[in-house]
Amino acid sequence: MKIVAVCGCGMGSSVVLKMNAKKALDALGAKADLEVADLMTAKAAIASADLVLIGKELSRNLGNINKPLIVLNSFVNKTEVKEKLEAYLRENGII
Repeated sequence: MKIVAVCGCGMGSSVVLKMNAKKALDALGAKADLEVADLMTAKAAIASADLVLIGKELSRNLGNINKPLIVLNSFVNKTEVKEKLEAYLRENGII
């Protein structure tokens, strides 16, 4: 599974989101390739993604991506990241 973490600039905040998602996936026993992307170049990264993680404030700017999307109120909130990833993984029979 490939997960793309999207932020405004593709550096700081998406890297934090990537690290929090990695910790959550490890705790859940799930494997995934995690990639970061900025909002401007996200469409290329998303094309091959299975799941997209993005903050609520940026989700409106992403447009129609035709991929599963987890919108986070706070990507620094490790509990929220884990709960939303777990719900998605369970719903899709991945864990």
